[in-house]
Amino acid sequence: MIIEPCGTVAPRFAAVRDAFVENFAQHGDVGAACCVYLDGRPVVDLWGGVADHTTNRAWDADTPVIVFSATKGVTATAVHLLIERGVLDADAPVASYWPEFAAAGKGGIPLRWAMAHRAGLAAVEGALSLEEVLAWDPVVRAIAAQAPNWEPGTAHGYHARAYGWILGEVIRRVTGRSPGRFVAENIAAPLGLEFWIGLPGPVMARRARMIPAGEGLPSLTDLLGADSLTARVMNGPNNLFHYDTMWNRDDVLAAEMPSSNGVGTARALARMYAALIGEVDGGRLLQPATVARATEVQSQGPDKVLIISTCFGLGFMLQPIMAPDGGPRCFGHTGAGGSTAFADPDAGMSFGYVTSQLRFDMAGDPRSRALVRAVYASLAA
Repeated sequence: MIIEPCGTVAPRFAAVRDAFVENFAQHGDVGAACCVYLDGRPVVDLWGGVADHTTNRAWDADTPVIVFSATKGVTATAVHLLIERGVLDADAPVASYWPEFAAAGKGGIPLRWAMAHRAGLAAVEGALSLEEVLAWDPVVRAIAAQAPNWEPGTAHGYHARAYGWILGEVIRRVTGRSPGRFVAENIAAPLGLEFWIGLPGPVMARRARMIPAGEGLPSLTDLLGADSLTARVMNGPNNLFHYDTMWNRDDVLAAEMPSSNGVGTARALARMYAALIGEVDGGRLLQPATVARATEVQSQGPDKVLIISTCFGLGFMLQPIMAPDGGPRCFGHTGAGGSTAFADPDAGMSFGYVTSQLRFDMAGDPRSRALVRAVYASLAA
């Protein structure tokens, strides 16, 4: 697919535009956007292709798309805002904010472990329906009642969806606001971000439609068995999320799943991360000391869920898994199928890439990697 991208690119970053075009020609992109901030200002803001492959509607400057687990970086930022304000303490037990969470031996789990995938609650147990999951209260009650999947604190394993419900319920308990509303009021509105956890009705019609990965790929159930921890985590709760097309449903996007269903633009993600490492239009989200604590390694090594070596700080992915071609102190979060957002405090740079075409590559998504390589080549030049 050959496209002529829209947007702007500073001359120094022309290689990023070339990589963006190449992603459509060689790597199967159908609709996508990429944004890069440097020292608090946008130097790349590109978009192109189609937002809805069923109608051929064009991707425009403000087309938002689901970013899957890149949402986790936004949720982590919300928690760190509350830590910085003295409302939360990373070392306090989750149950001190959410008393019901203490059931089944979970009373000593600190918030820190929940943020770093060490709480042992990766697989949400219980025969939950989709309606119960989307309604919030039933799924968080199930998490509060269940026993851990492994002894908390002894190992880490990716809490693909539980991460968002645990942290989101803590946010709700201490602020009286749902996590989506807290993000809207304290992150999106101050920075003017087109990003939502719980997509509003008026925005629903202009979102991009996600395209599932190619047919014929083996599922986690095929590879590991339906009862494996990995399959139960990634497809759960109750095997409800085992097929990609579910993520185009209006009710799934309208619900609040602070680990999985954030919808936004590449520009919003890059701008948020820019405000984590410096000033954007005279303001910043977190103080440098808060970011330093947030990006200290908490979990590193074999991951009980992903079955590879992973590295996490307090809610953020860290190197070498965050951006293999990036700087050593990059932090942020990727999302299923390709979306990527991070900051590099040493370079004063932040990056956002979103796409509608899902693909899964064991060696890393070639589209985001090509764009990141082009960014760093431009910085070096």
